[in-house]
Amino acid sequence: MSDKTTAGRPGNLPPETRSFVGRRNELGWLDEELDPGVGIDRLVSLVGVGGVGKTRLALRAAGRVRDAYPDGVWLVELSPLHTAGLVGLAVVEALRLADQSTGPVTEVVAEWAKGKRLLLVLDSCEHVLADCVALAEALLPVLPGLRILVTSREQLGLPGERVLCLDPLPVADDAVALFADRAADTGFTLDDTNRGTVEAVCRRLDGIPLAIELAAVRLAELSLAQLHGRLGERLPSRLDLLAAREGEGPPRHQTLRTAIGWSHELCAPLERLLWARLSVFAGGFCVSAAEEVCAGGPLPAGRIAGLLARLVEQSIVRRHRSDPVRYRLLDTVREFGADWLRALGEEHAVRLRHRDHYRRLAREGCAEWNTGRQVAWCERTLTEHANLRAAMDCALTEPDGRVALEMAADVGFLWRHCGYLRDAQHCLDQALATDPVPGPDRTRALWTRGAVALLQGDLEVAADWAVRCADAAREQGDPVAVVAAVYVTGGQLALSGKLSEAIDVLSATPRLPIRPDGLGAAQLQVRVALAFTHMLRGDHERARVVAEEVREASVACGESWAGAFADGIVAQADLARGDIGAAVGNARTALAGHGLLHNTVGAAMALDILAAGVVAAGDGHRAARLLGIGESVWALTGRAQMDSPDLIAARRHHEVRVREEIGDAAYEKAYGEGRTMPYGEGLDYAAHGR
Repeated sequence: MSDKTTAGRPGNLPPETRSFVGRRNELGWLDEELDPGVGIDRLVSLVGVGGVGKTRLALRAAGRVRDAYPDGVWLVELSPLHTAGLVGLAVVEALRLADQSTGPVTEVVAEWAKGKRLLLVLDSCEHVLADCVALAEALLPVLPGLRILVTSREQLGLPGERVLCLDPLPVADDAVALFADRAADTGFTLDDTNRGTVEAVCRRLDGIPLAIELAAVRLAELSLAQLHGRLGERLPSRLDLLAAREGEGPPRHQTLRTAIGWSHELCAPLERLLWARLSVFAGGFCVSAAEEVCAGGPLPAGRIAGLLARLVEQSIVRRHRSDPVRYRLLDTVREFGADWLRALGEEHAVRLRHRDHYRRLAREGCAEWNTGRQVAWCERTLTEHANLRAAMDCALTEPDGRVALEMAADVGFLWRHCGYLRDAQHCLDQALATDPVPGPDRTRALWTRGAVALLQGDLEVAADWAVRCADAAREQGDPVAVVAAVYVTGGQLALSGKLSEAIDVLSATPRLPIRPDGLGAAQLQVRVALAFTHMLRGDHERARVVAEEVREASVACGESWAGAFADGIVAQADLARGDIGAAVGNARTALAGHGLLHNTVGAAMALDILAAGVVAAGDGHRAARLLGIGESVWALTGRAQMDSPDLIAARRHHEVRVREEIGDAAYEKAYGEGRTMPYGEGLDYAAHGR
């Protein structure tokens, strides 16, 4: 999961975990091209063969110009994408926009970025090049403050694109320096006696950084002379066949694949097998996932942790940039492993094991969602998003639609509650399009699809799903499912302004014991919707009574999602009663609860309530800052105040009150301070009073 800020600034650039060697001229060129005050063209592409160091250079260059982009430098990693049409969605996710609309994602990004100055780094574009071209064509003309830095094996080919063709490192200096730096961990020291041999090794590897790094770590087991000799040996024919996939590709790409193949040959047989099987993971993995997905045949689960450590020592597997318990494969290394997995005839079987691992993970997460493990499951869903998406895609391509339906019901539920609404909509629409047979999975899928439509404000669509979900729940005969279905029906009526009808529907549900699973969460959300509807109707005391019931049930379950919304409703009732201190305290409690679950919509609502409490307490300057912070958070959702006339009117009322209290000039100053606070800093200021 990416943070909203890096060292106090907006953005998500990962920390550098290895020293950076060379590229002085290239960095100087990029400094100028990416400087908003100097460079003219706003699309810059780093182009070169795999392993030449495009990503490392892009991240280093982006970090150097970070201060020039007050609205952030944002890394969008595209290598985990397996299908076309997802680049815009990846951008939305990297920006952590809590997009609630159903319009094109480029419009969502354009609306959020209007008036901002930011840099997008689109990393590894070659396999989704057409989508990247479409994104750049859509965004650059309408966002003068946007620059895009691309890494790819080929350029986008757009007018005004500035292209740096990244060559391998010069052998005599930078390549040798890189070799010495990476080999230092093995105890190697560069001196006049061995420099010539090191140069020969680097020359044989064409100065390609990844090839040099893979070779340098081999000094832990080979002498420099042995390393040089091995690199001169002809590869076995089976590796030649793998390299031949590149066929007519650039000679340097052949060199890299040869170097990876040579490193592959030096691995023990079980290390090679693990390498191949690890290629099915997207984004990253932990040891336990590798043990479950990769074990089998000659590779027992008990050996995997040790073999993984050996692959890390050989730089085949890397520690994750931001999470020390997770691992990743570089793109080119993963490609080689995937080639080998296909050659072994294991690709389909291992991908099914990967699918089933994340299928079980999602099922467990839904089963425990309405418990004290809710926050942990939210974090797990965010961390494993790329793998869940890959597993879901695999399930949707299999002929057995029952597995896809089950996964869509579970994964879609988790995505809906953790901010991935478009992913949830995509998988649920595909799984439900086949008109699956009735049963609990279908009912849960219908509920989640309707709940997604509610959060997206797509009320006509929500009404249709509400009917289908209610029919399925009655047909299933599960009383809790029947209650859960009422949330979609009543929520749609409330958001459509039919408050009396919504109250009648929502208040008529029987009070059944709350379950610990996803349907139990839906039970609580029925009561939250009822409290919210009473609040919209102006019946603050009834809203308080229902919200207090939800808070009590939430504490008993150990969950936070519904409880945080109930805290906010109680805070609004406190305001109506005139208990300002309680209102501020409950609004802060709501904000903290939403923060635990990265619930941007909930946080934005809590900020509005908190600002109202602070206005009533007489602290106009602080209230203005909170209104500015709230405005920036609402901007992330794509629908300020959920387009609710009542919520919009309340927000405007508080703004007018603050302006009258402190004057327009002071208001604009304080509001601007809040509006420009980084996300995390703003929430911290609001929640903790500093």
